[in-house]
Amino acid sequence: MKIVSAAEMRAIDRATSERFRVPSPTLMENAGSAVARFILSYYPKAERVGVVCGKGNNGGDGFVVARKLAETGRAVRVLLLCEPSELQGDAAAMFERMISDRTSSGNKVVVVVVREATEINRREAAEVFASELIIDAVLGTGFRPPVSPLYAAVVASMNASAAPIVAVDIPSGADADAMQLGASVDRSSGATPSLQGAIARSDAVVTFTAPRPAHVFARLTAGPTVIAPIGSPDEAIASDLKLNLSTPADFSALLAPRVREANKGSYGHVLVIGGSVGKAGAPAMAAFAALRAGAGLSTVATPKSVLTTVAGFHAEVMTEPLPETGEGTISLRARDAVVPSLAERKTVFAIGPGISRNRETAEFVRALIQPGGLPENSVIVLDADGLNAFEGAAEQLQGHGRSIVITPHPGEMSRLTGLPIAEVQAKRLEVAQRFAREHEVIVVLKGHRTLTTAPDGTVWVNPTGNPGMATGGTGDILTGMVSGLIAQHPGQVLEAAALAVYLHGLAGDLAVDVCGERSLVAMDLVRFLPDAFLRTTKSNPSEFEMHS
Repeated sequence: MKIVSAAEMRAIDRATSERFRVPSPTLMENAGSAVARFILSYYPKAERVGVVCGKGNNGGDGFVVARKLAETGRAVRVLLLCEPSELQGDAAAMFERMISDRTSSGNKVVVVVVREATEINRREAAEVFASELIIDAVLGTGFRPPVSPLYAAVVASMNASAAPIVAVDIPSGADADAMQLGASVDRSSGATPSLQGAIARSDAVVTFTAPRPAHVFARLTAGPTVIAPIGSPDEAIASDLKLNLSTPADFSALLAPRVREANKGSYGHVLVIGGSVGKAGAPAMAAFAALRAGAGLSTVATPKSVLTTVAGFHAEVMTEPLPETGEGTISLRARDAVVPSLAERKTVFAIGPGISRNRETAEFVRALIQPGGLPENSVIVLDADGLNAFEGAAEQLQGHGRSIVITPHPGEMSRLTGLPIAEVQAKRLEVAQRFAREHEVIVVLKGHRTLTTAPDGTVWVNPTGNPGMATGGTGDILTGMVSGLIAQHPGQVLEAAALAVYLHGLAGDLAVDVCGERSLVAMDLVRFLPDAFLRTTKSNPSEFEMHS
């Protein structure tokens, strides 16, 4: 799903109406209806609803919401922030329909008009903010800070209310094009570190057609963000940002049913190169995760002294011994063991889980990664201490003419780039895109909203996952999943990596519902991966819901 700028969203709406002949009132009706459906589903017991409407199209959406809720018997009050005569176009038409329609329940929408900030404290206006649920339809994505005194007063009143708030399109006052991660909007101040000024808090956001950057990066709400289609065809949704939000619909081709004549050789062979004394579990987890992700075969090549331990974890994983150093890590001599004999007929090489930071082992890693170190057309997934082998030597990590996927967490990215971790975190998108471009590799920068970044600047932003996954071994599981999915789709490395990240996070979300954030462990992700696959393949493609 494309992430689009506010300007691009306006162009999409215009193209939908002008080129594809979908009337703009239809788009507004569909938008308001989507919000009403969400409210009836998430807040079925809310009987008294306040809808706060500006004079633009966002307010027009709010009029549709008010009418739809009144039709279901809700007591709806609209706080209108202008005289009705100031409304124009579709918003004016939706206002007239709202006040003229008599619902089957006999309920009429009550309209309260305020023009000045001082009028917010009037009894009639205060009753709107005392509702059981508030709909924020004041300012949409076309807004640019700062807000007017009237709108600032309204935002302050919403933030002071005890009622949950559902934002139409985006919380009022927020900059839709904000690219920074920030904390959720504070209930009292209405400000966030990434979005300055008066901003309405929200308990949920319902936006339309495609998300804007702030929906994905700015943590506008602590609750769900729903992206609802309202009639724009795929051909109308265009963007130059090269940003995509990972959704199940994007990966349907990779999750198509397998052919009846398939065998284990049809889905690739992953070779995990890693492990050391005391770190035998990491390559075993990665190799088993590759199988759970669908790879046909999975082998661990590991120091001879830890092979028995690795082999004892999972009967399905094969093992191969490698020459070792005196510390029980992989020796530089192992390069001759890997190439050509172990490398033959392998689809993906996952290098790094549990491999250690031994200097000789790091030299072995760099030797394998150099052009000619592995068979031509090999796909390499590099993680953990496999990445740390390039600390101070990142210039040797080059993917020109071949596929290399790196999966660093912020600390590993800091060591690769020489940037402080705080700067990596503050500029995640910029850092990932620059490293991918300069080194011609795919960068999977892990963390909240993991970024899967191609050398051409294309980014897949992941909406799944939770803090319970901040535990040892989850990165090894991701390495295995990335390798396993690439093994099945070696011609679609970027998409396979992005799908692995999505499923990894979704498995974590399913696991945390059972285990809780504190008790979740890495193998729980493997345990819930089949459910993650099932949920992804059977998801409803019409609407997508993500959480912050």
